[in-house]
Amino acid sequence: MRAIEPRSFRATAIGVGAILLWAALALFTVAARGLPPFELLALSFGTACGAGLGILGARGRTGLAELRQPAAPWLLAFCGLFFYHALYFFALSAAPPASASLVAYLWPLLIVLMSASRPGEHLRARHIGGAVLGLGGTAMIILGPHADGPALGPSAVTGFAAALGCAVVWSGYSVLNRRYADVPSGMLVGVCGAVAMAGGLCHVVLEPTVWPNAGQGTAIVLLGLGPTGLAFLAWDHATKHGSLPVLGALSYLAPLVSTLLLILAGQASAGGMLIAAAALIIGGAVLATGLPARSDTIGRPSEVLRWAKVVGWPKINRRRSRR
Repeated sequence: MRAIEPRSFRATAIGVGAILLWAALALFTVAARGLPPFELLALSFGTACGAGLGILGARGRTGLAELRQPAAPWLLAFCGLFFYHALYFFALSAAPPASASLVAYLWPLLIVLMSASRPGEHLRARHIGGAVLGLGGTAMIILGPHADGPALGPSAVTGFAAALGCAVVWSGYSVLNRRYADVPSGMLVGVCGAVAMAGGLCHVVLEPTVWPNAGQGTAIVLLGLGPTGLAFLAWDHATKHGSLPVLGALSYLAPLVSTLLLILAGQASAGGMLIAAAALIIGGAVLATGLPARSDTIGRPSEVLRWAKVVGWPKINRRRSRR
């Protein structure tokens, strides 16, 4: 089996970092509960933009020059970030949140399937099988004992359509972003500022203003530095230079880690359902990222063994035959 190239491996590892940061999104959002969604969008992305400008500014003119890029990658990134969140907020207000979240979380599966059309990418049976297992584990987490049940209201169809739109928007952005591999990820700092301004405009038009308290303010800062800040920079780099099928499959780690964080914070309880879901998600990731190497390639690390180190799975010892 052909080993993943070092540059692609590093970029995909950075993408795993983005996935883990997004796993904290639910926890930080719960901490900011009470703020209108577009106000939270504007404040968190504004924080991300401010922090990013500080980082770019520390590099001088070279860093700030990364903001000056062609209109096409700017427009793609803005549409991906803004419309995903706009559709997500609407979906969770129009349809049962647990069910709508499951539909929205089809984007990793769509990334794996869409990546088959990209040059140099090959969709294999293990990618499809791993993505399906991951989707099954995600469904068990979201629709478990603490889910809010099936949709019955008349607005559910529109809400689910918006949730499906979330999946299409983010997976499409992630795959199309490959076209702009030469555009530096620092450009997203400016895009975050544009998303913050658009969110602020929507807030002024559609929502009342709520002044954040200390806890909500802390959550805004954490969101801006992590899930809505550094995570997007990392994901931008990963989708341009990493392995899209691997990223799509490993994205299913996000709902697992997110649920574990909520359990530790006292917002959810553990049970057999979680254990079964973890087995499906991690098993799907192992399947999608590659089976252990055969004996004719035992001298080289296989893709799955390398990724085991990235995601923190137990160390796997391999025996080498000695003659």
